[in-house]
Amino acid sequence: MTFGTIAVVGLGYIGLPTAAVFASRKRKVIGIDVNTHAVETINRGEVHIVEPDLDMLVHAAVTEGYLRATTVAEPADAFLIAVPTPFKTDHKPDLSYIESASKAVAPVLKAGDLVILESTSPVGATERMAAWLAEARPDLTFPQTAGEASDIRIAHCPERVLPGHVLSELVHNDRVIGGMTPRCSEVATSLYKIFVEGECVITNARTAEMCKLTENSFRDVNIAFANELSMVCDKLDVDVWELIRLANRHPRVNILQPGPGVGGHCIAVDPWFIVSQAPEQSRLIRTAREVNDSKPAWVLAKIRSHIDDLIASTGKSRSSIRIACLGLAFKANIDDLRESPALAITLELGHLYPGQVVAVEPHGASSPAPLLAVDIQLVELSAALEADVLVLLVDHKLFAAQTLQLRPDQRLLDTRGFFDCATFS
Repeated sequence: MTFGTIAVVGLGYIGLPTAAVFASRKRKVIGIDVNTHAVETINRGEVHIVEPDLDMLVHAAVTEGYLRATTVAEPADAFLIAVPTPFKTDHKPDLSYIESASKAVAPVLKAGDLVILESTSPVGATERMAAWLAEARPDLTFPQTAGEASDIRIAHCPERVLPGHVLSELVHNDRVIGGMTPRCSEVATSLYKIFVEGECVITNARTAEMCKLTENSFRDVNIAFANELSMVCDKLDVDVWELIRLANRHPRVNILQPGPGVGGHCIAVDPWFIVSQAPEQSRLIRTAREVNDSKPAWVLAKIRSHIDDLIASTGKSRSSIRIACLGLAFKANIDDLRESPALAITLELGHLYPGQVVAVEPHGASSPAPLLAVDIQLVELSAALEADVLVLLVDHKLFAAQTLQLRPDQRLLDTRGFFDCATFS
């Protein structure tokens, strides 16, 4: 099948790189987003997110006329929906963004079009998307009723890329493609083969949805083991970093590194989709989520303990203590703050110690609005290192270049085992 025009709905951390890679293959791409700032930025040939080399790729695609952004859906031959799928306060999946995107593209669909859901979704979401489209366009047929004879092809293909390496992994990683019919899978595969050099592995839509949830739940469970181990070692006065190094010398052991919690739009969210749909059968997955969700509170308790110790040993008043949080993103070397435990910890410190907290985030150009609301300013690393209590929350490369020599009246909590002089104690 020939795809003259490809539309990407949602121009965030996945949608924009995907649109840019298609455009780099000399395909006409229309990017659709409700965020007018993002649309205007892209149409200037600039980017509104941080991802290595994305700025150059977008600039070239826009300049050459292959990429254009808009807030209103336009006709195309293939539509990729890459919008957020957060969860609600009760950890139930929120499909409202997918529903809105479906209703936005429905009026411009025509017979022969392909619609792919890339958003990480609970099992059955692709079928719900197809139902929303069918409801909006009764003049067209869809796979759930017409099977292989449908006017519109529907598939699910979850993204599985690492922030900071998105452009490379979009091209080289294998893709799991789950069509609602075999023909849907075949057509979707032909679209991705425009740029994917990895293998396109075909399955059905429900298995493709569950595959992404399984991958992230697997990682979440393993991170939870490391985080729980760090808390056990703290209680037993054991250096968790040395312990993990020694244990990992076993040929069949590979313990991950502990941290302040788990963030991001995938690992911190996706396991709850499984729990919400099969609560009695997902006890381990739920427990891992609860362990990782509890880690920021444990880190805060350790910080308060350091502050108490500093007050007792130096005679400083509590109100005079200055605290510096190093890193706000949910992982190293990116600017993404979604579900970030580092940001949550920093904000809570701002509430507990108003006017006493600063933060360093080398990948953020300005202070996020939530920080300003509690009087936390972004500062340079050199200024932050003068604080009384240093809290390393994200292992950004910039911090590794820093020679850290603590004063006798300073305390450090390194949640990532980043500095040689630091432990959880």
